[in-house]
Amino acid sequence: MGRERGLIAVYIMTNGPYGTLYIGVTSDLHHRVAQHRAGTFDGFTKKYQLKRLVWFETFEFMAPALKREKSLKRYLRDWKINLIERDNPHWQDLSLDWDRSPEWKHGPTDE
Repeated sequence: MGRERGLIAVYIMTNGPYGTLYIGVTSDLHHRVAQHRAGTFDGFTKKYQLKRLVWFETFEFMAPALKREKSLKRYLRDWKINLIERDNPHWQDLSLDWDRSPEWKHGPTDE
């Protein structure tokens, strides 16, 4: 929808609740999640089918995002799970609504 600039974010992908976790950083979260879902690149996320976005944190600049990513990668698994469940207790895929129309998400409007 005409985004001029990507959404800088640190994010966590998984293959299901309490499944394999992947922490990444990107300068365009929407595009990067689409790549994970499509299996565009060989590697860890493709091998383990990590297509569900369960957590993300946005940043204005890449440098603090990279610092946060490195910090999260040092977290124990239980801490990562707590981080996810604090905001997303049902491990829903946060990217599913991105391409749906507002009417589908919120019902018909009276416009």
